[in-house]
Amino acid sequence: MNHFAVLKAVFVSSLLSISLSVHSAELSLNEAINYALNHEPWLKASKQKQTSIEAKSIAAGTLPDPVLTLGLMNLPTNGFAFDQENMTQFKVGISQSLSRGDSLALQQKALSQSAAAEPWIRKDRLAQVKTTVTESWLNAYRAQRSIALIEQDKALFTQLIDITESSYVSSVGKTRQQDIIRAQLELTRLEDKLIQLEQQLQGAKKRLTQWLPIDMLSQPVGEDFSQVSALKNYTELEFQQLMALLLKHPAIMAIDNAIEAKQTQISVAEQGYKPQIGVNMGYGYRDDMPMGGSRADLFSVGVSIDLPLFTDNRQDQLVNAAIADSEEAKTQKLIALKKLQGMYFKEVSQLTRLSQRAALYKTKLLPQMAEQSQATLNAFTRDDGNFSDVMQARISELNAKIDALNIHVDQKIIIARLNYYASADDASLKNLTQQELTYEY
Repeated sequence: MNHFAVLKAVFVSSLLSISLSVHSAELSLNEAINYALNHEPWLKASKQKQTSIEAKSIAAGTLPDPVLTLGLMNLPTNGFAFDQENMTQFKVGISQSLSRGDSLALQQKALSQSAAAEPWIRKDRLAQVKTTVTESWLNAYRAQRSIALIEQDKALFTQLIDITESSYVSSVGKTRQQDIIRAQLELTRLEDKLIQLEQQLQGAKKRLTQWLPIDMLSQPVGEDFSQVSALKNYTELEFQQLMALLLKHPAIMAIDNAIEAKQTQISVAEQGYKPQIGVNMGYGYRDDMPMGGSRADLFSVGVSIDLPLFTDNRQDQLVNAAIADSEEAKTQKLIALKKLQGMYFKEVSQLTRLSQRAALYKTKLLPQMAEQSQATLNAFTRDDGNFSDVMQARISELNAKIDALNIHVDQKIIIARLNYYASADDASLKNLTQQELTYEY
């Protein structure tokens, strides 16, 4: 066996010995999701908003404060003597306005209904964060895994260049100068691809800095994304089942609460047709007469009623506005449902096509590429093939592996997006919304 044949044998054995490195400290998908969901500061703002609305609802159901009045009545201007005239008195009065019909209770109810939407909004936010973090983590995994695949073949291509250079120098085999240049060119292309993938990896990690600390992102992402599992069998979900699922989606439930609040506001506006009653009481103190005779103090009580007789430009218009607001909220719900429905069907369609491609790659394309690569390599080691065929076969196999990886990752991303539409049945989100969350800044 000559020197060139030995090099070829070493090259073939290296194909079987090179494996991907495994990191001991990794950022798992489950760890990233849990940290992001448990440290989302937006949830604290939502809770504060809910507390504010609930406080306003208590205030809205309370009668206005009574009004206290103090005054000197009928004081004569020709001497300003308090005991000169019979009508002169020091008067203390108090008045209280009552609500129109049930307006206070209805306003309190409307605000309570608005506050009830916040937990649903928080759950929708959690579902969005989970989807976004999952997608960013998967994109980081895609880039990291592609880098590992290229690094593996880059090492083989480097060895192959050494072999072709030895063959060319020793004039053994069929190696030509253009083969060496071709090998170096392909190696340069791989280095450029590695730079692009490193940029994609850092970009995906930088997006996660909104939720994860820098020290967590300094770790490589894990190799296991089995946590991305479908909550439903989406490709077989019937339309009625889909609509039932979307109708209980947190975003839709939040709109339902808004609709209820708007409908209550109609009843509040209708209370404007009812009169508003006010009661008042007064006590008037009078001084004794100058000659010593006493004067009786005075007590008064009264009721005031406003009469909503001219309703065309006020009460009628307020009711019309409240009805329009309610109908607008119902329309917003319909629009939201249509949007969720359209995005769902788009994702399901893509998932179906990706599943078909994944099956094609697994059963046919990847085995055929591996077989072709091995056949050209065997021919090259027997001096029955040329270097260009080996390089082309290895590059095609590498590209096929990366394409298969992309398909697999895209499947997981779409499943994560589809899980957003089924977030009403996501047990992990239910557990989070039922417990107090921690916040760190």
